[in-house]
Amino acid sequence: MTPLSHASGQSRSATFWMIVFAALIVAQAVTLYLMGRVLICECGYVKLFEPGVNTSGNSQHIGDWYTPSHIIHGFLFYGLAWLVMRRQSIGTKLALGSVIEIAWEILENSPLIIDRYRNETMAVGYAGDSILNSVMDTGFMGAGFFFAARAPVWLTVLVAIVFELLTGYLIRDNLTLNVLMLVWPVDAIKEWQAAL
Repeated sequence: MTPLSHASGQSRSATFWMIVFAALIVAQAVTLYLMGRVLICECGYVKLFEPGVNTSGNSQHIGDWYTPSHIIHGFLFYGLAWLVMRRQSIGTKLALGSVIEIAWEILENSPLIIDRYRNETMAVGYAGDSILNSVMDTGFMGAGFFFAARAPVWLTVLVAIVFELLTGYLIRDNLTLNVLMLVWPVDAIKEWQAAL
């Protein structure tokens, strides 16, 4: 195989996996639509970033304080794919990460998890994500995935720690606390978060 034909093959492979990624996101959006999720915020406009945590705009716009958690999902899914699929292409690994993220996004917007968030976490008024926000969460996961694929492990770990500490300090929530409170609620943490 010549260098030119090898590069051409890589380009076709990258194009194929980008099409797969886009198709998965379309499937996510259609599934959420069929579940009754709104396309964009019911306020009628789109923001680049929603700064409020317990506001009606949270989880409705392009980004919010939970965006770093989805980037960390990408770090984790890359690590998982690297462990279980070492010989597979980056595209195959991304497909695995995308399927996991999209499955979570669909589950997260089910009545079961929405009610659990309302009752056991600081997200008292959580009503689920808009389709835009959910799809962007998957896109941010993809960005985190590609960052982890290219960056040294120590840098990926450092960025994850900074994201967790920063959001923990600013909004008293982060990926670690969110998972803990969803799976094993701790009253003391819930009271601390409510004091924000």
